[in-house]
Amino acid sequence: MYMEFEADLREIVEALKDYVEKGWSPVNIQLREEPKLLEAPDESKIKPLKKTEAKNIKFLAVDCSTRTLKRAHNWGIYLFRVSCVLVQNREVKWSYEEKMQFVPGDLRTRSVLLKRLRLDLESKTALKNLASLSKGDYLLLDGASYFGEKKGFYILLYEKCKNESIRLLAVSKQSPMLHDDKGRDLAATVYAMAKHPIWIYYPVEKADKSKHLYGDICLVKLCADSPRVFRCDIMDYLTEDFEASEIISPLTSISEDPRCLGYPIALWLAHDFSGISNSKLLFYHDQLERTFKEAGISERIRREELSCNFPDELHGLKYPFEKELIEYV
Repeated sequence: MYMEFEADLREIVEALKDYVEKGWSPVNIQLREEPKLLEAPDESKIKPLKKTEAKNIKFLAVDCSTRTLKRAHNWGIYLFRVSCVLVQNREVKWSYEEKMQFVPGDLRTRSVLLKRLRLDLESKTALKNLASLSKGDYLLLDGASYFGEKKGFYILLYEKCKNESIRLLAVSKQSPMLHDDKGRDLAATVYAMAKHPIWIYYPVEKADKSKHLYGDICLVKLCADSPRVFRCDIMDYLTEDFEASEIISPLTSISEDPRCLGYPIALWLAHDFSGISNSKLLFYHDQLERTFKEAGISERIRREELSCNFPDELHGLKYPFEKELIEYV
């Protein structure tokens, strides 16, 4: 990992030298936003789930966090940490990788590029660890089931899971694009209609690869003692041979941990392990400062940071990563 860290530093310095010497021209990046979905709630789509022990089934989950090390109006330097967790019965195995990345562009442009980079890292990590799974095991991704065309997960990941009969699901922490026919939050509306302690609402929308949507969208409530409802996308090849409720039921066995009641523990652990301590972020920040000074670009970089960070300093923040534990709009 140390050699990769040094390589990242070299790439960042070269990119910033190029920016300082040649400047940067704003570019337009095509934004392909996830479409909003309007669903007229249908009580007949709500089916009870069977609580399942899922003995000896493996659940592999991947998640990636992003923290800002340095930023200015036209660029940012970020630290990605992608973690991978394998849960089987009560045993947990996990690993992680970290990468520093220079990202040019204004705030809007960087936001799009950062999302792409996260999906790229998560896809690579999932592919690297797919050999630990067998037929009937689960791969859980964080987010919606969009694949390909620089806006989603790798299509190769989908194809490998399909060929190896691995149950690939995409579970979203939140579902802002799902609305009922009155424009309200669909998950809240369906929750009020449901009469079962655990259930699935299927489908909200079927997979449509022409729109890069590779999974059937549904809503699931996985724990009787939790009010949480999550969007879960079931890959289309799974529903060709199994009922949606049959595919989802094993998740109930890993959704009763008190740390994340109602949410699959494998995904919660992947999210938790992707977190980066402020002390480690400060170490990376100091390494960047030292490297910029050695490269003779420290003063210019500092001036661009000062042009951008005064609002943060007014709120008592010295470093960008102190602000960005959670992003709010």
